[in-house]
Amino acid sequence: MTPQVTCIGETMLLLTPAAATPLDRAPSLSMGVGGAESNVACTLAALGHRAAWLSRVGDDPFGRLLTRSLEERGVDVSGVEVDPVRPTALFAKDPAPSGSTVYYYRTGSAASALGPGLFEHPLVRGAGMVHLSGITPALSPGCDALTEGLLADPGLTVSFDVNHRPRLWKRGEAAPRLLELARLADIVFVGRDEAEELWGTRTARDVRALLPDVSRLVVKDAEHGATEFRGGYDEHVPAPLVEVVEPVGAGDAFAAGYLAGHLRGLDGRGRLRLGHLCAGRTLRVVGDLADPPPARSLGGLLAVPGDRWIDHASAAVAAVGGVGHE
Repeated sequence: MTPQVTCIGETMLLLTPAAATPLDRAPSLSMGVGGAESNVACTLAALGHRAAWLSRVGDDPFGRLLTRSLEERGVDVSGVEVDPVRPTALFAKDPAPSGSTVYYYRTGSAASALGPGLFEHPLVRGAGMVHLSGITPALSPGCDALTEGLLADPGLTVSFDVNHRPRLWKRGEAAPRLLELARLADIVFVGRDEAEELWGTRTARDVRALLPDVSRLVVKDAEHGATEFRGGYDEHVPAPLVEVVEPVGAGDAFAAGYLAGHLRGLDGRGRLRLGHLCAGRTLRVVGDLADPPPARSLGGLLAVPGDRWIDHASAAVAAVGGVGHE
């Protein structure tokens, strides 16, 4: 079946403490799946949308585990290639509410061999939208060429999450390259603090001035909320109140919720609200993924009057079942 969104990028085996404790004090580790683009695909699938993940994995137990995990979550993995030589990447996460430390083991990975050969893949050409992140172009020259080619293709609708990972870039290269790529996208997601670090912008409107021609620009400002710029209009929705357990993955959940709102034909407020709800629930777990609010409650949450939004959304986020991998 044709995917509504095809997400392209590297996914790694994730090692993280089974409970919210420092990595070097954890009595045991849990294995999970970690990758910005596959996180988006999983959340879209959980929200009832047709999502595909297109990438490469090694011919090893880790590649089989993560491919199976995504398939079990409802993601189309039919386009995943198995590399007979290069390994599946790994990373470990040392969780903390103020920000996790991440340790990557991805040099020379199977996914780093992605390249322009995917331009004509059926899961690309047949998708309603392609989702990319700024992680992929940092992995290899081939990955960079793939990202730019997809973004520049006028026949595709492409969303792009800037997702700056400083450890993956050489000094001075990230800011100009990520700005160049973002300017090619139809939908862009970027954190306000992330944009300030990269480009020296201080406000959401400053970011818009740098990206004036992007059809939809979404600037996320952590606990303060998010702003969508569309044409000459903008919409701001405050974030729910969340007791943060671990922040990694929340940005991916937000992007998935927003894109799901786009697929459902919601207005700017609805798209941002759905993004916040998905992100808020992910902030409540140790892993990168959390189940979105139940479908039966979404309609009411998206329609609640503005003066009641934070109370209702905060309660929905707090109701996430358990704290751990979901």
